[in-house]
Amino acid sequence: MKPLPSTAFALALAAATPLAAQQSNWQYEATVYLFTAETETGVTTPTGTIEGTLSFKDALDNLDFAFMGAFGASNGQWSFLADYMMTDISFGNPTPGGAFSGINTAAKTQVLNAYAAYRVHQTPDLAVDLAAGLRWFDTRTTLTALPGILPGRTVVANDNWVDPVIGLRAQVRMSDKWSGIAFFDYGGFQSDSESWQALLTADYQLNDNWRLRFGYRYLSVDHTLSNGNDYSFTQSGPVFGATYRF
Repeated sequence: MKPLPSTAFALALAAATPLAAQQSNWQYEATVYLFTAETETGVTTPTGTIEGTLSFKDALDNLDFAFMGAFGASNGQWSFLADYMMTDISFGNPTPGGAFSGINTAAKTQVLNAYAAYRVHQTPDLAVDLAAGLRWFDTRTTLTALPGILPGRTVVANDNWVDPVIGLRAQVRMSDKWSGIAFFDYGGFQSDSESWQALLTADYQLNDNWRLRFGYRYLSVDHTLSNGNDYSFTQSGPVFGATYRF
């Protein structure tokens, strides 16, 4: 499968904007955020598994580059959501037992989530949406086991794929200033490609347009690569962001 350009969804939204602008009921929001996550990634081959772990406290120190943002558009019961996250990290881990003297990990990961959502329940303080869409995942990961008792070895996960996803979102109004979001999705639906994520946030309304976001996100991916090796990826940790609504 050819890589999906990270700008493809943004271009599609831009092309639809003139038509959407004619509809006075459309509302939009754009979010820039930082996901300071603990990361665990691994590759399993016929000769064994190599895994690397980056702790939450070391996440920023080992971050080479990152961009994270989300966009939403809603009109009545329908909404369209896109979330893009790119992280480029490199780190090392000691290994117990002496078989290897350490493991070095370099991982560049891109994730694009895109959904169409339909509101199935609404009260003044609670709104519930059902969502369906896709998750595009791209990884360029190299794990190197340094020589110890055993000779060193390197495994590589260079692949990208698209999984269908379904999701559920609940938005809760807690006060005039505070609101919250709970979001869960599941994708892949196959033993060789499964993923899921959960997001919980508390949002503070600064004014009519701006709000601050604080929360926690968990993302888990298991996939059989095109070369037959098994790849796993997990990120979990706090989220900090700012949202502009227009």
